[in-house]
Amino acid sequence: MVEKTLIPAKEYLQAGIHIGAKFKTEGMRRFIFKKRPDKLKVLDISTIDERIKVASKFLASFPAEKLVVVSQKEYGRVPASKFAEHVGAKVFTGRFIPGTFTNPESKQFIEPAVVLITDPNVDRQAVKEAAEQHVPIVALCSTDNKTEYIDLIIPCNNKGRKSLALVYWLLAREILKARESIKKDKEFRAKMDDFEFKAPALDK
Repeated sequence: MVEKTLIPAKEYLQAGIHIGAKFKTEGMRRFIFKKRPDKLKVLDISTIDERIKVASKFLASFPAEKLVVVSQKEYGRVPASKFAEHVGAKVFTGRFIPGTFTNPESKQFIEPAVVLITDPNVDRQAVKEAAEQHVPIVALCSTDNKTEYIDLIIPCNNKGRKSLALVYWLLAREILKARESIKKDKEFRAKMDDFEFKAPALDK
């Protein structure tokens, strides 16, 4: 019997969660399903779904206040912040101040038990510091991401607004279920749309 996916496959496809980059790293090669004519790599939906399930259970095993989520990239800031709000995690968006995980004298200093990274290429300072402190690292990785130091990869499109919103929305829901804070999917009242970055309206 095939295990049910967290959401229908078509919803994953509509969010573009499976669309990778043109470039691929050695660490991401195994997650690539095929290459499109435009050279963009395509990730496997069933693998993405399974990794979100695994990552959710793993992240739920740590105290909420010791879970830190990081996103320097603009499209990831709203999803990461909403995720943190729902699961009780600490969030760092925008520039990651060097020493945040390593310098006790820093105003930003925190000792995480686990770190969730939006893009290892962009958030490399956070990855470096977490690795130095031997903190487990879970990361959203597209086909062009370096995977050194990443303990648990969630293969996905970590560049698109809808894809990032969907991944963080699902992670939040599944963590709450794993903690038994909610029993069923429908008890999670937040909408995926709430997790999506919206460009500010231009003045007329």
